[in-house]
Amino acid sequence: MKDREKELLSAPSGPRSIRSRETGDPARAQGRVSAIERRLLAYMLDAIGNPPVQLVLWDGERFNCSRLSPVARVHVHDRSALLHLILDPELYFGDAYTNGGIEVEGDLVGFLEGIYRSMARAGANRPLRKFLLSWFHRPCSTAIAEARDNIYSHYDISNEFYRLWLDERMVYTCAYFPSPEATLEQAQIAKMHHVCRKLRLRQGESVVEAGCGWGSLALFMARHYGVRVRAYNISREQIAYARRQAELQGLDSRVEFVEDDYRNITGACDAFVSVGMLEHVGQRYYRSLGKVINRVLTADGRGLIHSIGRIRPGQMNAWIEKRIFPGAAPPSLAEMMEIFEPVGLAVLDVENLRLHYARTLEHWLRRFNRAEAGVEEMFDARFVRAWRLYLAGSIAAFLSSDLQLFQVVFNRGSSNEVPWTREHLYRDRAGEKSAPDTEEAAAREHAPV
Repeated sequence: MKDREKELLSAPSGPRSIRSRETGDPARAQGRVSAIERRLLAYMLDAIGNPPVQLVLWDGERFNCSRLSPVARVHVHDRSALLHLILDPELYFGDAYTNGGIEVEGDLVGFLEGIYRSMARAGANRPLRKFLLSWFHRPCSTAIAEARDNIYSHYDISNEFYRLWLDERMVYTCAYFPSPEATLEQAQIAKMHHVCRKLRLRQGESVVEAGCGWGSLALFMARHYGVRVRAYNISREQIAYARRQAELQGLDSRVEFVEDDYRNITGACDAFVSVGMLEHVGQRYYRSLGKVINRVLTADGRGLIHSIGRIRPGQMNAWIEKRIFPGAAPPSLAEMMEIFEPVGLAVLDVENLRLHYARTLEHWLRRFNRAEAGVEEMFDARFVRAWRLYLAGSIAAFLSSDLQLFQVVFNRGSSNEVPWTREHLYRDRAGEKSAPDTEEAAAREHAPV
C-alpha cells in the first residue's frame, strides 16, 4: 500500500465538528488545501462520476465537479472531513454530514439523487471504487444472534420516535398509492388490501407472517379478511406494542404475536406473507427461508414476499448499512429465486412498486421534519441529521432506480389453484368476502396504547 494511503487509513475515526474548533480564521486553523489533496479529491470525484455539485472547502476554494449546473453546494469545513471523504465517500460522507463537518446547501434529495445517478453512470469497475467496495464494505452476518442485535439497533430505539412520523397504524413499509394525491394513511390501507387480495385470503384460513413490525398487517388481515394469523418478530418493543393493540382491538383470540426468529416458525398455514423482512435476512439464508415456507405451506397454499431490492446484485449503501440498518442486504430478483427454486415454489406474479416507495418516503420525510424538535429532544441534533440523511437518501435511491421494491407472489409448483386473471387485485371491496367493517371495530382499531 502506498504511503499516502497508509496515512489516510490511519486518520482519526471521524471528522471533527466545526463547532469544536477555536474561534478564528478557519483557513489559518486548518491550513490551505494542498496540491496532493486536490489530486486525491479529483480521483475521488472521478470515481463517483463527477456529480453536478460544487464543493466549497474550508479555505474558500471552490470546485465545480461537473460541467453541468450544480444542483447543490457542499461545504467541507475541515481537513479531517475531506480526507475521510476521499478515503471512502459512501461511508464517510454520512458521518461528516451527521457530525457537521459537511453541510449541503440546496435540495438534499436532489443533491443525493444527482450523486446516485453519477455513481451509476461511473459503474463499479473503476479501480478506486472497486477497491473501496471490495475492501471496506463487507456484508454483516444475519445469523440469529446477530439478527437480534441488528433489529434492536434500529426498531427498538423507541416506539414513541416512530409514532412521531409514521401513519396512525405504525406501518413502516412501502405504501400503495391508488393515486398520487392519496394521503399516507389511505395509501397504507390500500397497500394492506393489495397484499391481502394478492394472497386471495378467505375467511377462516390460517396465515403465517414473518417479520410483522408493529402488527398492523396481521391485525388488518384478521379484522377485514376473517383469517387467523400467527406473526413472528424478534423486536421486543414491536411485539409488545402489537400484543397491546390486539387486546385493545379485541383480536387477541385471532392474532398471535410470537417473539421469535422466522427460522423457528412451526405449524401449517394456507398463506405465508413477509413484508419488509427479506432485506434483513441475507442471501446466505435464503434457502433456509425457502425450507421454512416449504415446511409450513399447505398443498394449495400461496405466499407473498415484499422486499426492497436491486436491479442487479450489489451492496447496500455503506453508511446506511453501518449506521442505520445493520445487516441490510436488498436482493436482486435473481437472488430472490434462491428462496423458491430449490424447494419447488412457483412464482406467479412480480410487481415493482419503486416509485410508490419514493412517494412513501417523501411523506415520512415531511413528517419527520415537522417533528424535528421532538426527535432532537428524544435524542440529539446528530441523530436528527443522520435520520434526515437516511430518509432523503432513500428517496433519492428509489427515484434514481438504485433501489427497487418487489412484491413476489408464489405457490407450490404442483398446485393448480391459481387465479385465471389479475381481476381480483382491482375489483371493488364490495365483492370481497371479508369481515364486516363496523364503527365500533374502527374505533377499537385506532385506540391508543
